[in-house]
Amino acid sequence: MSINERYDVQIDQTVTLFEFTSKGRYGEIKKVVRYSPTNLKDLYNLGFGDKDVLTGKVNDTVITDNGDSEKVLATVAATVYAFTVKNPAAFVAITGSTEVRTRLYRIAIGKYFNEISEDFNIFGLPTSGGFWKPFKINGDYKSFLLRRKLTI
Repeated sequence: MSINERYDVQIDQTVTLFEFTSKGRYGEIKKVVRYSPTNLKDLYNLGFGDKDVLTGKVNDTVITDNGDSEKVLATVAATVYAFTVKNPAAFVAITGSTEVRTRLYRIAIGKYFNEISEDFNIFGLPTSGGFWKPFKINGDYKSFLLRRKLTI
């Protein structure tokens, strides 16, 4: 699987809501990525989960296990690129809904660190406490922060 293999995404006009369909061993599962502003200027939270097609609600704790996790994560990563093209000053905060998910995100960022770091500054908030630090591949973090590198 390559970071370039991803699903087609539907994007709303504000470029804050992205939807796509995971296709795997359990069939087709609707996914949603939403960028929500926080009370801090230019800081957005990346929310991600399965969309309940009946209620429209998003569940960020369900374990889908559809056999396409790398393709799903590559698709989510592509939304970060699209969102930050529209919002170049934005900081994007990413935290898993569980420790296991946060670890999965750390592994994915580490695996594609060279590609991601060409376009983004990446920080991690250590699980041991303290302040945001530049991301290190084997670091232990409870949250991540990305910001597009500004070009002059």
